[in-house]
Amino acid sequence: MDMTDRRLSEEQRLMRRSCRAFVNDVVIPFIRANWKREWLMEPEQRLPREILEAADRIGIRTLGVPEEFGGVQLEPATEVQTFAVIAEEIARGDSGLADKLVQNWKVSVLLRNLAPRHLQERWFPRLFGDPSFLLAHCLTEPRGASDRWLPYNAPEAAMDTKAVLKGDEWVINGRKQFISNGYDASLYAVYANTKPGVGMLQGTSSFLVPRDTPGLTVSRCNETMGGRFMNNGEIVFEDCRVPKDHLLVEGDALGKAGIYFRPGKIIQASKNLGVGVAAFERTAEYVQNYVQGGRVLIKHQAVALRLADMATKLSAVRALLWEAARAVDDGAADADQLCNMVKVFASEEIFEVCKHAMELHGGNGVMLDFGIEKLFRDAAVFLHMDATVDISRFKIVKAMFPHSAGAYAGPEK
Repeated sequence: MDMTDRRLSEEQRLMRRSCRAFVNDVVIPFIRANWKREWLMEPEQRLPREILEAADRIGIRTLGVPEEFGGVQLEPATEVQTFAVIAEEIARGDSGLADKLVQNWKVSVLLRNLAPRHLQERWFPRLFGDPSFLLAHCLTEPRGASDRWLPYNAPEAAMDTKAVLKGDEWVINGRKQFISNGYDASLYAVYANTKPGVGMLQGTSSFLVPRDTPGLTVSRCNETMGGRFMNNGEIVFEDCRVPKDHLLVEGDALGKAGIYFRPGKIIQASKNLGVGVAAFERTAEYVQNYVQGGRVLIKHQAVALRLADMATKLSAVRALLWEAARAVDDGAADADQLCNMVKVFASEEIFEVCKHAMELHGGNGVMLDFGIEKLFRDAAVFLHMDATVDISRFKIVKAMFPHSAGAYAGPEK
């Protein structure tokens, strides 16, 4: 299943080759030999530092960091497409590891574009200098997640987390939930309501908050069913004081967040695709070597039909993903619509691919030590990441029919 190569530049091919070697030589052997570790209830013990150090050695932990601070320079015109290629390769090894790394990429892009110079000079060198340094994007709250991204700009939709300027400090109070890298991150991009009574799009600001800031508490690691090598967390802010100059965007933070979210949707679908590719590769190997009913499995027509369906789904996801990634890189008018389309399509099609994989492995498919059920669990999580599929569908319709589609929240007007 190697249909991407003809679209890639020589630089992208070289990066992909390095990532593939890293996944084949480091990630996959670790995951298969240590399949019990994802179930450890001490989150710090799951993924060893050595894996991040190995990722750091090939430069894939600090993508998005400006070259002057030590980051890997990507071709600007195809940056999101390159993110997609690399994210797919890493997720082919493990989606949780991919989640850990891509948060660094996305938040780095956000800071590169929005953070004042003094914050870039302070934090990018720290990120680059410590292989275990992770970034997190704190938006989702216990009472507001995917629905915050519906076309409903009203005070009722505002962040429950609030920030008030007192002298030379912003004081933040609130709670963030379902935060990727939230349990492990050293630095957080935090969104809060700074102007109550106005629309969500006018009253939300963003801040850069270091982990060791007094008043910031990492209250728990959320125990997910899949992607368990990325420690999702819950963050509490109680009179958390950050310097005034740690403000990223005042008032229009959600409007500026497209810098984070458009590449994020592409990367999300790419990770999903990587899980599907892993499921297909392992299933194709299995059905060509396992004998049942006196013949190799692939010679049974029912098995062959399912394998063909899996390959077709992967090719269809890849084609839409590539179109959406190009649209983001090009700044196309339909980029948001395509990003949501590929998020929905990849989530549902790859889930079916992994379902086929588990069923084609028979009893082995549900054995924890065999590793196929893990891919099924990882794929299931994607249905809920970066907005649920139904919320994403609402956004697609709103993009297509902005004047007639419903608001989906709040009173009818």
